[in-house]
Amino acid sequence: MANDWVEAMRAGDFARAWAINDRDLAVLAYPPKHTGPRHLQRIWRGEPLTDRHVLVRCYHGLGDTLQFLRFMQPLRDLARSVTVWCQAGLLPLVERTTGVDRALVLHEGTPETDFEVDIEIMEVPHALKVGREQVAMPAPYLTLPARSTPVSVDGEVLAVGLVWEVGQWDKRRAIPPAMLRHLAVPSVALHSLQRDAPAEDLIRIGACDISTPDIPTLGHLLCQLDLAICVDTMVAHLAGALGCEAWVLLHADCDWRWPSSGCRSLWYPSLRLFRQKAAGDWGAVISEVAEALRARANCKQRVA
Repeated sequence: MANDWVEAMRAGDFARAWAINDRDLAVLAYPPKHTGPRHLQRIWRGEPLTDRHVLVRCYHGLGDTLQFLRFMQPLRDLARSVTVWCQAGLLPLVERTTGVDRALVLHEGTPETDFEVDIEIMEVPHALKVGREQVAMPAPYLTLPARSTPVSVDGEVLAVGLVWEVGQWDKRRAIPPAMLRHLAVPSVALHSLQRDAPAEDLIRIGACDISTPDIPTLGHLLCQLDLAICVDTMVAHLAGALGCEAWVLLHADCDWRWPSSGCRSLWYPSLRLFRQKAAGDWGAVISEVAEALRARANCKQRVA
């Protein structure tokens, strides 16, 4: 059944995916809420959301929260109010998101707010039974708080940000940093967006370190760069939700949110996808990206 759901989501067949969720919900409706590790918890039990005070819990990853914030306005169109209990680093973005009445920092205790219905943020599209038109992103849906000190990069050459490491979940997504030295092509300046990247990795790649202390600053930097090249991690979602150009490098058995084929995503029009054709073969992916990068840099030079 899980494979059927993944297949439906990759194909953009959301009606089928929600039907599978409905069958799961019928089985899971009776156990008590909030059991097990947070990121595995099922929160919503099918309660109506219309005219209710709704608490949205963000128990998954940062990228998951960013991806599903697009559904806060459709949720608010039904609900009396929407409070989002989110990861601390995302608070400045969440509290500016259309449809959010209040944003609170997630912690291990009880949320400091009254609510009638609670739901995990990744359950919202199922609860709303959204279709392709609500998943598709006609315009960026995140806005950034103003910065007192502007973020800027050299505009003479193609400024490219790099992210190659991931968290503990699914290490197949990570790329050995030494492989990225092949992206040091003419007329391209490589900048590391990787938090706490070892100095030896930066030397191997030929990149300067411009990693940022917080997510809003990272967002401003993505807006200044010509392009970000990243693995499947939070940075891809931040770039996509802001409408910034990014190339996302995917392993052969990529996550359900990316299509099984093709280079574009319904979720994020500004992203271009590069994928392994054989499991574990990042070399072919990097070669393809390097060639595309040369073409992109030449295009900028002609325009300049």
